[in-house]
Amino acid sequence: MNIKGKIVTLRAMEEEDQELLREMINDPEIEKMVGGYSFPVSKIQQRKWFESNINSQNNLRLIIETEEDGAIGFANIVNIDWKNRSAFHGIKIARKQFRSKGIGTDTVMAVMKYAFEELQLNRLDGTIIDYNEASKALYLKKCGWKIEGVRRKAVFKQNAYHDELIVGILREEYEDLIKETRYWDN
Repeated sequence: MNIKGKIVTLRAMEEEDQELLREMINDPEIEKMVGGYSFPVSKIQQRKWFESNINSQNNLRLIIETEEDGAIGFANIVNIDWKNRSAFHGIKIARKQFRSKGIGTDTVMAVMKYAFEELQLNRLDGTIIDYNEASKALYLKKCGWKIEGVRRKAVFKQNAYHDELIVGILREEYEDLIKETRYWDN
């Protein structure tokens, strides 16, 4: 089953998506905007990662597609805790020309709809590096997420330590957002 937004389709990763994923991991501009760390990734390493992650029921890794551009990014719902009904979420959009077009918003809204309405999760968690203004606007202003804490100087990027914002959204907050914005109407 593919997950449909208004403008995006989220689908399972395929073998042919591995070069796009490797390209994003190896892109220094994308890497500086996301938590964690990234080393240069070879085709062999990417294939092994794909093979070890493709069948996980607790980690959904999805390709973001648009009808006109095809595969343009990556979204996930990972570390799913079925007992406590929670998971971690993040996205990456491959190239600048696909940003600021509503694709990120539609992706996050589609992920939340699937997580809360299909998987019956109660919360989604995420992290944002303090200087990532685009992610703060996306999650906090457009998609209703809240800052739940700050891990001070937790991320080392660009030869400096940066704060990491701990963000999250509850199912009930998502439901209120949908009522308020009428996002899925049309």
